[in-house]
This record gives sequence, C-alpha cells and structure tokens, in this order.
Amino acid sequence: MSGGLRFAYGTNGFANHRLDDALAVLADLGYDGVALTLDAGHLDPYAPDLARRTRRVAARLDALGLRAVVETGGRYVLDPRRKHRPTLLDPPEEAARRVDLLVRAVRVASDLGAEAVSFWSGTAPEGLPERAAWDRLAKGVEPVLAEAERYGTPLGFEPEPGMFVRDIAGFERLRALLGEPAGLGMTLDVGHCRCLKPEPVPDCVRRAGPYLVNVQIEDMRRGVHEHLEFGEGEIDFPPVLAALAEVGYRGLVGVELPRHGHAAPAVAERSLAFLRRARKESAHAV
Repeated sequence: MSGGLRFAYGTNGFANHRLDDALAVLADLGYDGVALTLDAGHLDPYAPDLARRTRRVAARLDALGLRAVVETGGRYVLDPRRKHRPTLLDPPEEAARRVDLLVRAVRVASDLGAEAVSFWSGTAPEGLPERAAWDRLAKGVEPVLAEAERYGTPLGFEPEPGMFVRDIAGFERLRALLGEPAGLGMTLDVGHCRCLKPEPVPDCVRRAGPYLVNVQIEDMRRGVHEHLEFGEGEIDFPPVLAALAEVGYRGLVGVELPRHGHAAPAVAERSLAFLRRARKESAHAV
C-alpha cells in the first residue's frame, strides 16, 4: 500500500560532517534522498561561487542516486547573533534579507533538480498587530512564489510550533490571502501534528494531503516541541505512513533530527530500519 514512499534524512542532523561525507553515509545506508539545509557548513548560500558549488553538489547527488529537497531553516545563516532572524514578518528592510535567502534557495533547488523548497513564517516582532503580520507575511511570500513559478520549483510552506503560522489552519489562511496559488504547497512535519493537534496524526495527514509537496518525520509527544528518535515519543507510525499513501503523496519523507548530530550515522541507520518496518506494517494499517 505504501511501498511508493521514499525516505530521506535531513543534513541538519549531520552538522558535524562534511556534506560530501554525509551524502555518502546516507546513500550507503540506503536512503532515497536528503533534505538539504542551506547553511554555513553545508552549501552556504552566501559564500563565493554558489552556482559552481551547487553544480558540484548536484553531480554528487546524481552519482549517489539521491534525490533532494532544499530546506531553509539554518539557525544563524542570516544573523550570527539572532537565531532564525530576520523573518518575513520583520520590517520590510530586514525581511528583504529573508526574501533574498528564499529566492537563492529556489535557484539552488532548480540547479540541484530538487523536488521542493521548504520554508516557514518565523516569529512576529513583539507588538506587531496580527493583521499587519499577515500582510507582511503575504507580501514576503509573493516574490518568492514568483521566482519559484519562474523556475518551476514547488514551494512547501511549513507550519511550525512557536512561529506565527503554527498549524495547517494558518497555512490555509495564508494560501487564501495569496489567491490559492498552485505553486504554494505545504511541508508537513508529522511530529508537529502530535505536538499541537488533539486529533489522530493520520487525520492531520489527510487534511494536509491536498497541499503536500514535502514531509518531515520524527517522533514527538503531545504539547512538547522536541524532535525525538522513533519509539521515544507517542506516535504510532504505520497508520501515518498508510495515510500518506492514501492521499497519494509521492515526495520524500525526511527524518528531521537536527540535534542528533553527535551520533548521526547510527541514528540515521536506526531511523531507516524503523521506517522500513513501519512501511511494511502500514499495508495493514487502514
């Protein structure tokens, strides 16, 4: 039922590895792809010769048989002192730096042949009225969407606990504000469904299904935004994978464990073994 699901691993969970080495480890383990975070240590979007370096990574991915999505959640890629800042919700002169990063990510994704670019809203500045925040967010997404449409690259907007757009309803509101653009899809983090939502995680997957272009996966507990290895949280994964197959999702399902880099190869190996078992069991989890 879900044999078509393809598994990836986030390079943000290999921060202590050179990118070439991380890609080789993941290919050797049997992953289908990677979720590549543009960051200082892994394809820095602001270091010289970005186009040349991107071509080299593209060739490496191709040689290893790995597909990719591009992630833009590098903690300090724009500001060495403020994590994840500036955001699309900051004043326009600051938000322009985030827009520039996302536009670069679209071009990198195109050169890599990546399947999607994933991004989020960030947090709103203190005291910013809600209506103004929605307006800033929509205006920030518009040029990114235009660039993505020009390159034919799907965008996956990720609702994130603790950020301005935290859930699927928020994504749906943003998409409506932008006129329901076909190029704006969704990145769903499975763990966030458990963290935020009272309904079963598979129901969360079904609601997101029409928009999905990218999926992140890890274990999590209700009310706690902490990315856990599989089996350490509260999620029953075979029904989740069955739901992804049910909605016809064909993109990468990327393990998102950014704080497990100290044991990345072992964690990646355990994660893939777990997901393969869950995929087999999901054939009976209707």
